[in-house]
Amino acid sequence: MRIGVLGTGGMADALAGHWARAGHRIVVGGRDPGAAERLAARLGPGAGAGGLRDAAGFGEVVLVALPYGAGGDVVRELRDELAGKTLLDCSNPVGPGFRLLTGGGPSAARLLADAAPGARVVKAFNLCHVDVWRMLPPVFEGRPLAVPVCGDDERALVRVGELVRDAGCEPLAAGGLERAGLLEATAALYIGLWVGENADVRAMAPPLEYAAGPARP
Repeated sequence: MRIGVLGTGGMADALAGHWARAGHRIVVGGRDPGAAERLAARLGPGAGAGGLRDAAGFGEVVLVALPYGAGGDVVRELRDELAGKTLLDCSNPVGPGFRLLTGGGPSAARLLADAAPGARVVKAFNLCHVDVWRMLPPVFEGRPLAVPVCGDDERALVRVGELVRDAGCEPLAAGGLERAGLLEATAALYIGLWVGENADVRAMAPPLEYAAGPARP
């Protein structure tokens, strides 16, 4: 698969590292050519570097690994290059006090879809700290990490599901793109509990067999 990466930060490094090891071809795009070249060199011989437009034009799947707000501006500039492509959003619109920056408005993923109406936007990889995505692989108590995925286009969902598996995780169908806001709100809640309260969020939900309460005789 050809993958364009918009951004050169931690999420770009962590996710593209898995995909490079899986044999995908990658072009890293950034406003800082040196940063893009350094990341491409770390990814290995299957990766190249260029500008943001180069990465958007190259990828069948394009990862938006940019801060909330900046991503929308970049995607709007690149909407022609992104038409018909899978656009993967991993951003978290979470601000000071673990506040959801989108408020009652559109999700970050929906804003990307509005900025590039020809693209097929999928939300995934937003619930965990970047260092979790660096794990080889993210497996806890013998169970691979499940990654909720939201999107409307079936082909795009299949492609992102493959990339989730290439990261050592299991895709979890979480509904259409209209549910991406729920994923983003969940991230705000989790981050607040993890960081603010030092809480184990796994304790909030019973095992699946008890999801509807105990079995009745």
